[in-house]
Amino acid sequence: MNTPLTRPPARLAPAVEGRRWLSGDGAAGPVLDLLDSLGWRIVGTPETNVHAMSPDGHVYVGWLPEDPTAWKRNIVWQVHVIPGDAEPWSQSFGPGTPAETVAGFLSALVANSPVLR
Repeated sequence: MNTPLTRPPARLAPAVEGRRWLSGDGAAGPVLDLLDSLGWRIVGTPETNVHAMSPDGHVYVGWLPEDPTAWKRNIVWQVHVIPGDAEPWSQSFGPGTPAETVAGFLSALVANSPVLR
């Protein structure tokens, strides 16, 4: 019995020339716009820190550009997740992390967290 030969899929190499890689610019806009569009409660402080909570209260996102404790730990973004059926966990991002990256992380978190009914 002869088995037909199959070719492996072609490897695609993304073009690198002319690409503008993301870099942290200190702005929170992409994350705050996302959270606002998802109906999260967003509260700013006089120090320009921002705190957001998911509608179900299971996820907290903090943008902490003026929090000295966070800066000592090299943190600007802090995410705390309290799943209903697992141990709580956290993820932090430093000052060089682009807000678009944090927004992408949060988009994936929301997309992969089914709504319980």
